[in-house]
Formats: sequence, structure tokens, C-alpha cells
Amino acid sequence: MTTFLNDIVISVVFVIMIITYSYFYTAIFNYEGKVMLGLNEKIRLYGFNNLTKTLSFNIYDVCYAKSKREKEDYIEYIDEQYNSDRLTKILCDVTEMIGANVLNISKQDYDPQGASVTILVSEEKMPIRSSENSTDVNLSNAVLKESVVGHLDKSHLTVHTYPEFHPENDITTFRVDIDVSTCGKITPLKALNYLIGSFDSDIMTIDYRVRGFTRDINGKKYYIDHSINSIQNYVAKKTLDKYDAIDVNVYQSNIFHTKMMLKDIKLHDYLFNIDEHDLTPSEKRSIRDEISKEMIEIFYGVNVYNEDEGEGENDPTK
Repeated sequence: MTTFLNDIVISVVFVIMIITYSYFYTAIFNYEGKVMLGLNEKIRLYGFNNLTKTLSFNIYDVCYAKSKREKEDYIEYIDEQYNSDRLTKILCDVTEMIGANVLNISKQDYDPQGASVTILVSEEKMPIRSSENSTDVNLSNAVLKESVVGHLDKSHLTVHTYPEFHPENDITTFRVDIDVSTCGKITPLKALNYLIGSFDSDIMTIDYRVRGFTRDINGKKYYIDHSINSIQNYVAKKTLDKYDAIDVNVYQSNIFHTKMMLKDIKLHDYLFNIDEHDLTPSEKRSIRDEISKEMIEIFYGVNVYNEDEGEGENDPTK
């Protein structure tokens, strides 16, 4: 009798294991095969779509500038190229792409570098008002920075720029931080390719996350309302062909992370006020190596070539 009961228990446990395994296998397949359960048809929602979708990414532009004067000229050039006027236009274009409307624009430029812009947005179209009460502010001891912030009634947009250089390093970098957060049906992924194309990007770090949940008319909760298994799905193929890309995704939490680094280093694209033809072959190799090392460290987020720690000691590519 005991043996018979044991056999029944073992059989029941075995069946449960098979069902559990099938459930998780189906879930994984649905994520990685882009066939996410319940998302092939429109969901009829109860009330407002409460899902929050946030796209955040950093882009880096790397430049070789040898002298202090060349470094300062590069910072001045970048500051002019990506001033508050241009950043404001980029944010306004993104706002239109995601289906929102700009209500008010307020911007401020600083001396010697940097700017701030705030954009208020409403769902309904209203007359745009611009406030340009610029006041010169001496930021000689501050971090060089430009900021643009867009406030939507259910979403927000921000852009920050950070040009930087070090006197003992011949490589100068320009970083742009972009955040686009939306609520409801609209998704910031619509504007991804436009944003990538708006900047010269050697390295990109992109994050996308869907938070919260919304309900259908029967009360069932949905934690995502569109299919995605990688941010790369939304990046144009001609862009992906130019970059090496890696993903780190947490599908259960609807968190997606992609890093991209330009494959081909064309030296003339990285020289500021320097003619490539004036360089010797040895100098070209040395500069190319410096640029490559800087890009690899930024891409992996590790000081791979830090001499104090031992060159290559933390190299994630080895």
C-alpha cells in the first residue's frame, strides 16, 4: 500500500514538473522569438494605459586634440554645434514623433559653455510661447554642461551634454545623455533612429524599460503592451551594420540594454585641426591606438589600459 501511494506521489510530482517546465519554456520562447503572448492583437483597456516606457541612452563622440589650444577649440566647436537652439529643435522633433505637443519653451545659455532649456508639453495643441531671458553666468569653475528638459503632462524628455578633456590626455570626449519617458500608448522607441542620427556617435549605451501595469476591461493586468526582445529590433539595419553591438536583457522585468561601438576607425574623422597627411605612419598608428583604447574603455566601462592597475589586467575582451 505504501509503495502504491509513493508511486502515485512520484507520478503527480513528475506531471507537475513537466507542466512547470513547459510553462517556462513557452515564456522564454515567447520573449526570444518575438511572439509575446497576448500582444498580437490590440488589448481593450479599462481606463487609461498606465504603463511607463523609458528610453535612456548615452552617446559619445571621441576626438584627438594634441595641444591645450586644440582641446579648447574643440570644446568651443562642440558647444556651438550642440547649443540650446539645436537641442531644443531635437526635443521638439522627438515630441512630435511620440505624439505630444510642445506648450512652452524656456532656455538659458551660459558663459563660457553650456545651456539649459525647459519644455512644457500638453496633449492638446496650444500656442507655443518662448522665453529667452538670457542672463550671462560665469561658470568658469563649473562642469561644462548643457541641459534640455521637456515636461509632458504624462511624460518627460531630457538632454544633457558634457564636453570634457584632461591636460595629460590627447583624447577629448563629448557625451550626450538623453532620456525620453512616456506614459500611455505612445512609445519613445519611435524616435530612436532620429536621435541616433542627430549626433555623431562612436559609442552608444541604450536602455529601455517598461514599468507598472495596465488592465484590460476584464481586470487582467498587462505589464507590457508591445513585442520586443531587443532594442536592436528598433535600430535601422544600416546603422547596426556600422557598429558592434551586445545585449544584456532581463526579460522578466521588461528591462533591455544594448551597447554599440563603431567598427571602423577612419582617422581623419577623429582629428581636430590636424591634417592626416602631415602625420608620419608611426604617428598615425599611435593616434589610432589611443582612440581605439579610449573607445574600448568607454564601451566596457572599465579602465582596461590604466597603467597604474597593470595594462590589460581588466580587459573584458580577453
